[in-house]
Amino acid sequence: MLQQLQQTKEWDIVIIGGGATGLGAAVDAASRGYKTLLIEAYDFGKGTSSRSTKLVHGGVRYLAQGNIKLVMEALRERGYLLKNAPHITASAPFIVPVYKWFDKFFYGIGLKMYDVLAGKLSLGKTKLLNKKETLEKLPGLSDKNLKGGILYYDGQFDDARLIIDLATTAAKYGAVILNYCEAVALNRINGKVSSVIFEDVFSNVQHEVKAKVVINATGVFTDDIMQMDEPENDMLVFPSQGIHLVVDKKFFPGTNALMIPKTDDGRVLFAVPWHDKVVLGTTDTPVDTISFEPIPLKEEIEFVLLHANRYLAQNIIHSDVLSTFAGLRPLVRQKGAKSTAFLSRDHTIIVSKSNLVTITGGKWTTYRKMAEDVVTNAAFAAKLPKKACVTRDLAIGDASSKKGNAFLHDSFTFSEPDIIRFAEEEMAMTVEDILSRRTRLLLLNAQAAIEAAPFVARIMATVLNKNEQWINEQIEDFTELANNYKL
Repeated sequence: MLQQLQQTKEWDIVIIGGGATGLGAAVDAASRGYKTLLIEAYDFGKGTSSRSTKLVHGGVRYLAQGNIKLVMEALRERGYLLKNAPHITASAPFIVPVYKWFDKFFYGIGLKMYDVLAGKLSLGKTKLLNKKETLEKLPGLSDKNLKGGILYYDGQFDDARLIIDLATTAAKYGAVILNYCEAVALNRINGKVSSVIFEDVFSNVQHEVKAKVVINATGVFTDDIMQMDEPENDMLVFPSQGIHLVVDKKFFPGTNALMIPKTDDGRVLFAVPWHDKVVLGTTDTPVDTISFEPIPLKEEIEFVLLHANRYLAQNIIHSDVLSTFAGLRPLVRQKGAKSTAFLSRDHTIIVSKSNLVTITGGKWTTYRKMAEDVVTNAAFAAKLPKKACVTRDLAIGDASSKKGNAFLHDSFTFSEPDIIRFAEEEMAMTVEDILSRRTRLLLLNAQAAIEAAPFVARIMATVLNKNEQWINEQIEDFTELANNYKL
């Protein structure tokens, strides 16, 4: 990729940010035929994009808030994603337990409406369940005061693996995709952004790349890039933290997911089977500090445990939590919003006077539509030749490949060829890249990931031609990081 960089004098579109939105934009731009470069300061999906609840969903809660437009768009996009990436997505059954007869009627109507809005892209019919059927389908659920449940269908995926497949797809269509390359400055000619200066984090070499237009798709770091362009800019992003706890499936056996429609703060809470474990979450906590490694707050952990234990038959205590992870949502500031839970999940596009095109907000499920909108806006701003978006039916990654699953069974048996492939073909540069994102071991079992680190580091060192000092530094750095994922 670095060699290809030298061979292009000017790019049509340079994208800063290698999460869902940035890589979605790279796939969109490259598949339209624009000369596309993407740079990411860390690893692909290192930020929010690898820390989701692993759901491809329309957003039942946005329906309750009356945001029909967002729900319809998300349901449509959910359908496209499941069709275009069948190897890494699936339809999943969800059950809402009900404890009052009125709730069965109320949520039943709401979820039937969810089906209707999905139209031809519906994943299955919503069904009312009696108490016995609900407990059969959710064997881990407490039966106290239970009146029944509602079964509905939504989508599920592996977010970080999809990120890598988006990068692979963008590269297939000719995009140059670089991780560990940090944007440090924007240059202008006649008042318009004309080039980006970025630094290769490993070699400390700086590169200047000319661009007809630059897209800022940096999520919660949006304001940093906007202020490179216009230092007087007001802050646009209001970060909100969501955390997840991962526990053994013995607490929640079976294959159906649980959805609690209303927690004490008005959010929904999920218990979702994922890679032979169960993900519990999430929270919505305004935070002041923006970090690539956000840490769950004590009150967030207690909140998730309290709510989960209200509904599960077996109590979960701190020592049962195998891993905990946090992500920051790049919500867009709105006047008068009382809490981040009520801030819109719609995306926002801003074109500055100097033609920097910024996209922020949105959600994983709508990444393709966000990419389409931002590339169309960028092409218009730069007066690029008009080319139609083709991603609605574009296959993502290699649907025939089994990559990403072979080493995620109970025993976490890593195979050497897998690790070699991640380093040789998927730009994994650190032990963390492999244990957090190329596989999901850090998120599934932090202690197991710490124990796997020396094995991974030694294999990587052979492929990347690194010495003993590098191996020791990698193990040390990863262990320090992984300890923050343990309670």
